[in-house]
Amino acid sequence: MADLKYYDVIIRPVITEHSMAVLDEKKYTFIVHPDATKAQVKDAVEKMFDGAKVAAVNTMNYDGKPKRRGMHFGRTPKFKKAVVKLTADSKDIEIFMGM
Repeated sequence: MADLKYYDVIIRPVITEHSMAVLDEKKYTFIVHPDATKAQVKDAVEKMFDGAKVAAVNTMNYDGKPKRRGMHFGRTPKFKKAVVKLTADSKDIEIFMGM
């Protein structure tokens, strides 16, 4: 397991139609480091965003998609996605507001 600091765990937020639809349920979606555990994701969200209290973390691993350019074959990079559910009394994460 990698020795990850909390600022290395979360790579970027996911802005899709579905992830914006579940914001009302206080669920936020992030691309995270492939070696990050659920506990590390929880700690990273609570440290990076003031007032956020995590209730649950669900993670999904994705393999890269096969791609082709001419006769050369390859794959896109694999990644890990985390859906973080906040408690009812926690503050919203501001980077998702106004989108």
